[in-house]
This record gives sequence, C-alpha cells and structure tokens, in this order.
Amino acid sequence: MNLIPRNFYLDDFFDEMPVKSGNVMKCDIYEKDGKYHIEMDMPGFSKEDIKLETNDGYVTIKATKKEVLEEGGENKNYLRRERSFGEYERSFYLGEFDIENVDASFKDGVLKVVVPKKEATDNKKTIEIK
Repeated sequence: MNLIPRNFYLDDFFDEMPVKSGNVMKCDIYEKDGKYHIEMDMPGFSKEDIKLETNDGYVTIKATKKEVLEEGGENKNYLRRERSFGEYERSFYLGEFDIENVDASFKDGVLKVVVPKKEATDNKKTIEIK
C-alpha cells in the first residue's frame, strides 16, 4: 500500500525532460594517415535516415527519426516515453579536404566517415612596399 503519490517528491521530474540532440549523436574525431576519421554513434537510425554534406570546409551530418505509431498507437496511455524522434544535426570544421574522396559507411548503429586531407599549399607571398 502506497499512501504517497508517485511524483510527490519529483522523482521522475528530470527523467521527463526532453532529450537534447547532443545526447543522441556522440562522436569521436581523430587524424590518422593523412585522413580525418569521424565515428558517430547513431543507435536507432537506419542508413536512409542519415544525410552527409560538405560545404566550405565543414562536414555536416543530419539525421531524421520519425515517430513510429503502431496500429492503435494513438489510444495508448503511456506510463513512460523515452524514445525520441525528430531532426538532429552536427557540423564539424575540418578545413580544406578532398571532397571527391570522402568515404562513409554505416554498420551496427555507427556511422564512419573518412575525410582525406588536402595537401597543404604554400600561399605565402611577399608584397613589395612602394
């Protein structure tokens, strides 16, 4: 017998706060053999949900997860709902890189992106002062 209501002490107050996108797409970025490597955890996403773009030295990863409503789902009385849905996006500045040879793969909920670095060019020029 429980005489104190379930939420009396705000036990679940913080559990019911919305999930931020930073909690969904965690990643590691490292450099190895002249290439940048991005490894991002994306559990619950499929390959079709993910879009990878490059622009002006940035690599942008976008993912969309739609709310799944099963048959008769609109009549459910949820006691707890933790699975999130929506649009998520992360961008990383890597400087100049070889856009044509960027490689990406997705397996077991992990997105792996390999970005070849461009050879550094010397744009230094001495200007004569008149």
